[in-house]
Amino acid sequence: MNGQSISLAIVSILGVQMMTLPVDAVSNSRLTVEVSGLRNQNGTLCLSLFSSEQGFPNQSDRAIASRCIEAKEATATFDQLPPGRYAVAVIHDSNDDGKLNTGFLGIPREGFGFSRNPRIGTRAPSFRDTAFLVAGESTKIQIALRYLL
Repeated sequence: MNGQSISLAIVSILGVQMMTLPVDAVSNSRLTVEVSGLRNQNGTLCLSLFSSEQGFPNQSDRAIASRCIEAKEATATFDQLPPGRYAVAVIHDSNDDGKLNTGFLGIPREGFGFSRNPRIGTRAPSFRDTAFLVAGESTKIQIALRYLL
């Protein structure tokens, strides 16, 4: 068997397995997000969960779910997710004013992070660079916060 035949066989097997899963198991996934690298435990961590590039990463009103937790908790859970590709953006709103404070030239003064912990350049990463797969009963990811100022 060549590489392409093996890949097709694996895809076929996975497709059959997914078709035989109970509907509840497929549409009832849980995502747990652990946030690390906090500079302090003041304020809140606000997480936005996206299922597409629309609005990612800074339009939380376009996210499929958003959640703010006390910074000292550092773990958030999203329930009832169908399997698929998702991306998470998080900010450390250390002064609890409801926004990511920025300084000169729009450089964030508070911590921020993204799923898959992509390299940060002169602009925010894309959905594609941060997307991960939620499948099965439970998925856990870790996001390391970054502070630029």
